[in-house]
Amino acid sequence: MSKAADILCIGSVLWDMIARAPIAMRVGSDNAGRIERIPGGVALNIAMTLARTGLTPALLTAVGRDAAGDELIAACEARGLITDLVHRSVDLPTDQYMAIEGANGLIAAVADAHSLESAGDKILSPLIDGRLATQDAPYMGLVALDGNLTVDLLTEIATSPILVGADLRIAPASPGKADRLAPFLAHKRGTLYVNLEEAGTLSGRSVTNSFEAAEAMLDAGAQRVLVTDGGNNATEGSRDGLISQTPPKADVTRVTGAGDTFMAAHIAAEVRGASREMSLMRALEAASIYVSGKTPI
Repeated sequence: MSKAADILCIGSVLWDMIARAPIAMRVGSDNAGRIERIPGGVALNIAMTLARTGLTPALLTAVGRDAAGDELIAACEARGLITDLVHRSVDLPTDQYMAIEGANGLIAAVADAHSLESAGDKILSPLIDGRLATQDAPYMGLVALDGNLTVDLLTEIATSPILVGADLRIAPASPGKADRLAPFLAHKRGTLYVNLEEAGTLSGRSVTNSFEAAEAMLDAGAQRVLVTDGGNNATEGSRDGLISQTPPKADVTRVTGAGDTFMAAHIAAEVRGASREMSLMRALEAASIYVSGKTPI
């Protein structure tokens, strides 16, 4: 690598196709709006936000050796991200995500991360072949990990010695994939960033607010957790106690990527030595700015 990484971002790096209408929508709606194609995926969204704070993230993911993949890698490098460690497959196409949003939030989305899933543990090769670490000298730094990986690979990460000393920061890819993170509860690994629905799924409890959800996650085995609930209170919880804060008010113009922005801003604040309270506040501020349509940080 041409420069050292401050954090590894492991997971989905793909093209987002986002359609947004300025009015409330329902199933079957056919409205005028805007459609854009932008670099996305949970790991990439986190990495791009971290790069804007001055950190240098490295990507561990799978990207096809196709035109879409070449364009995506170039876009990542233009944003200051390290792509030297990305697994480039000649057999698998570059992944993509499609979402439809209205003034009333996310209407529907489909994530095609089949290439990332098919690549499996090949994306982790730099952690064992000496480029980042070896089995005898595991990686000890910061890692942002997303739930687009397979259950088997996430279980391996939760139990393998290759990341036993790393500071793991983990997010589901979506509520539908939240249960993939169960191994991190079972083995009490990492800091989990979840929304209210994901916390309910993982903890197996019916929860009505972020404070209840954080308590449920800790009872279920989480070492540390941050729970968001849209414009309602967010809570950070660990064995040292729980902290809740209210997000700043925002006129919501987009939602895809808000959770990733929150997670990245929280990580960046802690890297710079901010307190628990200040880190949560900065994360909520960044997410609020993001959903209002502006670029945070």
